Amino acid sequence: MNILSAILLGIIQGLTEFLPVSSSGHLVLFQKIFGITAPALFFDTMLHIGTLLAVFAVLWRDILEILKKPIQPLTGFLIIATIPAVIAALAFGDIIEEVFESGRFLGVCFLLTSVLLVTAEMLSKRAAAGTLKKAGDMNWLDALVIGILQAIAIAPGISRSGATISGALSRRLNRDFAARFSFLMSIPAILGALVMQTKDLVKVGAATEIASESISTAAIIAGTISAAVVGFFAVKLMLKIIKEKSLFGFAIYTAVLGTLVLIDQLATHFVF
Repeated sequence: MNILSAILLGIIQGLTEFLPVSSSGHLVLFQKIFGITAPALFFDTMLHIGTLLAVFAVLWRDILEILKKPIQPLTGFLIIATIPAVIAALAFGDIIEEVFESGRFLGVCFLLTSVLLVTAEMLSKRAAAGTLKKAGDMNWLDALVIGILQAIAIAPGISRSGATISGALSRRLNRDFAARFSFLMSIPAILGALVMQTKDLVKVGAATEIASESISTAAIIAGTISAAVVGFFAVKLMLKIIKEKSLFGFAIYTAVLGTLVLIDQLATHFVF
């Protein structure tokens, strides 16, 4: 893998990790289109570290408040919201891995993301006529619903941020807190992925992994930096969009993309 390919994958990871369009779905799609082999485990781990740094850089005040007072309702809600994804990953890990490699349901999952976003916007606009929940009004059922949607988003093509923000909006949480809670949820999600990848790296050794995929140190650094920088601006952009705009634009994008992918999977077979 050369530096340009590493930067491209870093940009895709950083941008789509936080925009509601599915990072895993786009990685699968771009790998199919450009013939890019799946990144080495160590490189993929570094991309995740890059996006994790982006969340820390934008939400450092929220994270600091949690660290200062770890025993608080928000911490409990984050734990509750994380449990369904952990259960899904342990129960269906092998199936998800096969679906990721084949991209079999990619078109359908992009369309499902579109449906989630449209539904969330419709429910949010209806809720706006009443009283929206603030951070202090959140309850365990809100966290559980959001967590279940995050678990569903393990499938490539279903956006994690889109699913969790949609879940938060459907539970009448105000838009700013919905986005912030979604991005705070990404921290244990990314850390969980890093833990699983680190276990595999310990088995094969990072040096062996890098050598087997011919990835230079420069390419790893370039990919990590691009994921972190693009991810930083993607988080800030989403916080602004959620507060001031709607998700309909992303819904249209994923609907068009899902339709094109589905047509190719069922008929034309240019990529799949």
